[in-house]
Amino acid sequence: MEDARGSSLLLPKNMEEHNPTHDHGTTELRNFRSYLRWVYVDHSNVCKAGLSWSVFFTLAFVVPTLSHFLLDCPTCDRDHSRPYHIPVQISLSVFAALSFISISSWDRRYGFRKFLFLDKLGDESLKIQRGYSEQMQGTMKLILRWGLPCFIAECGYKIWWYVSGASQIPHYGNIYVSSIILCTLDLCSWLYRTSIFFLVCVLFRLICYLQILRLDEFARVFQRETEVGSILLEYLRMRRNLRIISHRFRGFILASLLLVTASQLIFLLMVTKPYADVDILKAGELALVSITLVSGLLILLRGATKITHKAHSITGLAAKWHICATINSFDNIEGETPTTANAISAQAIAANISWGSDDDEVGDEEDELDNTKLLLPIYTQTISFHKRQALVTYLENNRAGITVFGFMLDRTWLHSIFGIQLALCLWLLNKTVGV
Repeated sequence: MEDARGSSLLLPKNMEEHNPTHDHGTTELRNFRSYLRWVYVDHSNVCKAGLSWSVFFTLAFVVPTLSHFLLDCPTCDRDHSRPYHIPVQISLSVFAALSFISISSWDRRYGFRKFLFLDKLGDESLKIQRGYSEQMQGTMKLILRWGLPCFIAECGYKIWWYVSGASQIPHYGNIYVSSIILCTLDLCSWLYRTSIFFLVCVLFRLICYLQILRLDEFARVFQRETEVGSILLEYLRMRRNLRIISHRFRGFILASLLLVTASQLIFLLMVTKPYADVDILKAGELALVSITLVSGLLILLRGATKITHKAHSITGLAAKWHICATINSFDNIEGETPTTANAISAQAIAANISWGSDDDEVGDEEDELDNTKLLLPIYTQTISFHKRQALVTYLENNRAGITVFGFMLDRTWLHSIFGIQLALCLWLLNKTVGV
């Protein structure tokens, strides 16, 4: 990983000494690097890379394998049998391998600063820099908010399993020392594998949030007198950033979607087959790993669809800007000497269009770029109809967003995924329980 001095890119050089957000951004970057070292994803040199791979291989494969064979207990009572131990460990190890390989590849190819778009953040406005810094702090909290409850539940289950089954579970040497060591290794392995998976998910969410900040800033160009060429160039720059993000994460998103679907179908098949022994003590860990994997996938899909929806809202905003300018233009040429009242009325229609009352409820999902109130100053003398029409046509036919091998991750795509998942689930239930 690169050293902490790279955090100076959070602010332009002429603001570093006088702006408190610089110190805050430095702290957040250090927290990120500390977290990366904690899960041991560090490829700054050959020795650290070798140690990272050694820790990964040990905690992701060696410890679960030894736990399965060393703690195999065919004579244990039904509460301490582990019929779902193998699929749980395989699922966690596969996702840990996918996450570790992905983040190792990104770090080796791009570096931490470039991967998080920090190398060009100094060119952005102070508002974007502050918002991104605050989001980095929130990202660390998000990891704890999603991962900590699952880890606490896993700790409770493991401690109960080792303590209540101490007389039945195989031990090596002193029973207490053996149980403590094996339990600690089990928990470290579980925490490592889930943490690295959540890390990749929240990094994707963080990068998407930066682009959302840029889109919000870009929307302001319609409120000032700007050349259409400048608007187009800025839009192309953001569209290029979204393509870069899509290209970097498309393999991880697709693999996560397929693996989560496959694992959930396998889990469902195991618990619904005839004479399956299912209760909270046996299938609790299975449910816990399902919640963990599905939560990570939801973070990925929500981040992708949110930024795609925001990018599509730009097209609607541009169309409103165009139609208001057009209305204002035609109202001005209806008469050679329009009265003051008519001029005021025309400008009001063009600059303040509202469908609905202020008291109407629009819901939490209402996008501020795609609402029913438009307060835009119109510059009809400097921007021609044909230029505006060409810009709107281009935006309508070249929509930006997160894509996975050409498929746009929007709400329609999510509805299709849900339909496929539901169909597979119902088909599997029909084959197993005869519904």
